[in-house]
Amino acid sequence: MQFKAIEDISVGDTEKWTRTITETDVVVYAGLIGDRGPLHLDEEFAKSTRFGKRVSYGMLSAGYIGATLAQLLGVRSAYVSQNLRFTAPVLLGDTITVTTAVTSIDTKRSRIWVDTTVTRNDGIVALEGEAELFIFRIEDGLEERFTEPSEERSLIES
Repeated sequence: MQFKAIEDISVGDTEKWTRTITETDVVVYAGLIGDRGPLHLDEEFAKSTRFGKRVSYGMLSAGYIGATLAQLLGVRSAYVSQNLRFTAPVLLGDTITVTTAVTSIDTKRSRIWVDTTVTRNDGIVALEGEAELFIFRIEDGLEERFTEPSEERSLIES
């Protein structure tokens, strides 16, 4: 777990994360959100569309942005807002790269703005947007809440 202070973050800092979208990802996501759309789950239906194959959920790709932001900014960060524009489909089997890049910092308000992009393995941008995040200050005491218990303490509690 990374604990970064806002002073540890600079404009231009970037993080990339790559993942191949699998059948399991799409089916589990469908179960979690309750969307049973045939474009995502029915191969025969999807073949009849302009995409020709099943399409992953756009918000599944968007969800990976949060994981990438945690790596970029540490666990002191919390979403304030995220705008998204879906520009191309992500198909099952596509490998995506999530790229996040810090574009602006307001230390007085403890806010950071980050460009967010999801690019398919063929180089086509599938999703783009901007995130605004709040960075908790050191005095908020998050380290104390998330540190691992000492061995001695965990033996006493078990």
